[in-house]
Amino acid sequence: MKNFKKILIEVMYKADSCLPCFYMDEAVREILPQYNGRVEYQRVDLKGSGKERFLELSVSLFGEEGVYKYKRIAPIPSLFIDEELFFDAIPPRHELEDAIQEMLEKKDQLHNAF
Repeated sequence: MKNFKKILIEVMYKADSCLPCFYMDEAVREILPQYNGRVEYQRVDLKGSGKERFLELSVSLFGEEGVYKYKRIAPIPSLFIDEELFFDAIPPRHELEDAIQEMLEKKDQLHNAF
């Protein structure tokens, strides 16, 4: 598949000891194979190299003032699809699949419009 049809899923992940983070990551990894490479997945590890990305996504939700003045941040764990917050708790499998399908169809419609 070509890159322009891919969607990006990102999970905000604190640590393996954070069970909700662990299970959200696992929920995504379980269903990835059924999308034949159309879904790219990144775990945003807050204790590692993902700090900057976490702040970027937090700013996209709350604005710079919300993050830096009022200390509002993206929920942990949370799941973003193409930089849009979709879940702030572990989603049931069917809801996750529905969200992915919705975003893939949106990508296809955008691509076919051009």
